[in-house]
Amino acid sequence: MNATPDTSRAAALPDLTGRTALVTGANSGIGLAAADALARAGAHVVLAVRDPERGRAAADRIPGSTEVRRLDLADLDSVRAFAAAWSDPLDLLINNAGVMMLPKQRTKDGFEMQFGTNHLGHFALTNLLLPHVTDRVVTVSSGAHRWGNPRIDFDDLNLDSGYTPQRAYARSKLANLLFTLELQRRLAEAGSPVRALAAHPGWAATNLQSHAANPVVRVAMQVGNRFLAQDDRAGAQPTLYAATRDLPGASYVGPDGPGEMRGAPTLVGRSRAASDPVVARRLWTVSEELTGAAFSLAAQV
Repeated sequence: MNATPDTSRAAALPDLTGRTALVTGANSGIGLAAADALARAGAHVVLAVRDPERGRAAADRIPGSTEVRRLDLADLDSVRAFAAAWSDPLDLLINNAGVMMLPKQRTKDGFEMQFGTNHLGHFALTNLLLPHVTDRVVTVSSGAHRWGNPRIDFDDLNLDSGYTPQRAYARSKLANLLFTLELQRRLAEAGSPVRALAAHPGWAATNLQSHAANPVVRVAMQVGNRFLAQDDRAGAQPTLYAATRDLPGASYVGPDGPGEMRGAPTLVGRSRAASDPVVARRLWTVSEELTGAAFSLAAQV
């Protein structure tokens, strides 16, 4: 059994009737758990998934108002088509989907897969949808943003030199936090009421770890999932906390237990590299150039 913690300290969600939430990667894991909780609280939840058939099977398990739309974050044409088809107000954008510790691969647009999916795909999606967002953007990062003290190497964004699955994953999660930092700065500068926040689940037992390139790592993850990890519902708590609590922009939420591996959601710290506003701005500029998606809110006066 999973070592699921006591999450009773996490308050029940407020009534979300009349609100719309979009959750990427909502067909399994903490994305599905978050979508389920939001729908139970009354929100209309859009499951944005790469495989609509799996998405519909997941939606059938969720009580409440849901719909499924196809989105492949590793394909910028798919991201643009998804955003172009969106016309309604969007209260909560939850950038949850991700890939983890894969063998070296490329997205359809030629980017290293983990950076391209976890960061660039969500970067483009957020900027394209931002005119519709009314409340907040929550991006799921990871404690892995500290692994090996990663940095954004702007001369080698595809990690053509020295690629390892762990290094690529850590860097993509660092990028998620830098994205949140710079997005919040831009929102505040524009006078927007929308807030950007980040969250991480601790160690949650999901199928994300099953794709690790190293078979030894896969086995270790399976053992950890069975005996150490919390379940996906507990892993979704930081995301839900960030999505519904009155928190300052750029807040980072994670579990309050030892090593932030499990526990009730609380505000947590991030690495020095994830707090660097200069790198955050440069990453934003480069990401705009790579995706063609720019910040789209004019300053409000």
